[in-house]
Amino acid sequence: MKKIIYPAIALFAVAALLPVTCRAQNALFDGKTLKGWKRLAGTADYKVEDGQIVGTTVLNSGNSFLVTEKEYGDFILELDTKIESKLSNSGVQTRSHYDPTGHEGKGKVYGRQFEIDPSDRKWTGGIYDEGRRDWLYPLDLNAKAKDAFKVGEFNHIKIECIGNEMKTWINGIPIADVVDTIDSKGFIGLQVHAVSKEEQAGKKVYFKNFKLQTTNLKRTPFPKDIYVVNLQPNSITPAEKAAGWKLLYDGKTNTGWRGATLKTFPTMGWEYKDGTMHVLPSAGKEESGGGDIVTNDQYSAFDLSFEFKLTPGANSGVKYFVTLSEVTKGSAIGLEYQVLDDKLHPDAKLGRDGDRTLASLYDLIKANKQERFVHPIGSWNIGRIVVYPNNHVEHYLNGVKVLEYERGSKEFRDLVAISKYTIWKNFGEAKEGHLLLQDHGNEAFFRNIKIRTLN
Repeated sequence: MKKIIYPAIALFAVAALLPVTCRAQNALFDGKTLKGWKRLAGTADYKVEDGQIVGTTVLNSGNSFLVTEKEYGDFILELDTKIESKLSNSGVQTRSHYDPTGHEGKGKVYGRQFEIDPSDRKWTGGIYDEGRRDWLYPLDLNAKAKDAFKVGEFNHIKIECIGNEMKTWINGIPIADVVDTIDSKGFIGLQVHAVSKEEQAGKKVYFKNFKLQTTNLKRTPFPKDIYVVNLQPNSITPAEKAAGWKLLYDGKTNTGWRGATLKTFPTMGWEYKDGTMHVLPSAGKEESGGGDIVTNDQYSAFDLSFEFKLTPGANSGVKYFVTLSEVTKGSAIGLEYQVLDDKLHPDAKLGRDGDRTLASLYDLIKANKQERFVHPIGSWNIGRIVVYPNNHVEHYLNGVKVLEYERGSKEFRDLVAISKYTIWKNFGEAKEGHLLLQDHGNEAFFRNIKIRTLN
């Protein structure tokens, strides 16, 4: 019999015509068995049905995870997923780990997760730190992407973990971007969330068409307007720089800052070393130490992001549209993002209806925040103030939008009229102003202070 030799190009053409599912599943899932996977933590059921991994909720089970036996560092993962009900969520773990002693010996999976959130909140594609730090990228940071995921349908998701950065997509739509400082490798996992009600039991989540790439990786750029959660202290990524972000504090010097009532930086009351801008404790009153500090530059429309850490009972603030033209015996006047220990400082109980609490527009509008998004005293929190060219303003705390208002509107002026600011004409309506870090006599720390101007 004559031996038939097939040209290599012909073999390549045949392979190219094979269904994507056949070629894609080999890296993680063979389409038939759960070989290479193991269940951890809860008792949810995982089976292979019609070439899919199907997870089913079990009443009173803790969070359950089907995880890879192998760990992965840099990779790009694509798959299709469907969740049939709004009654339970799910997720895909990346570079994650297992503590068998966690949750009172029941075991705990922890690490960054691509969230699958079918609730009305619509945070699917956001990045959640399972079992550890809670939310890193809530979808309030990219609200226009909230409708990308469709409940009851298969959705294509993509997760890119390259270096210290994790990015997510849903059906081709860019969702979240986190630059982290921990976890260079770990397992990949599929979550079935814990359920505690009868109507939540027996609900299914489907995973199929896995494709894992671990070599020849190339970063996929995001649109410039998508906010990056960069957890590396006092750093700007190339993507942030391209989007117009710049550091207002370099982590080492006082460049760009001066005392609010001085031409230079205060000689006492402040430290700027070890990566933090540090208010030293004094008498616990406004201007009782080194005094407020302000940026040399002034800003009109901008996106300002900053991290802050408080000591017990501390009071401080970040002010904007500070003109330094008002006559005052205390701190310089401006719109203020309140930085406060709500539980121990008495100012939290003053004002009206909580409008002097953490992240509020001080003495004007209360921040609508949930306790789970307030990191404990002594931990770093991320504040953000966005002022759009049309004078719409938003405050965020740890990625969640906690208030918004229209600067100069009738509603705004009505609030000013019943506040401590009523004595200053046209308060908060300047075309531009300095940014200010407040010295309220209590110890507080700031870092990762960065800004981009908005056109």
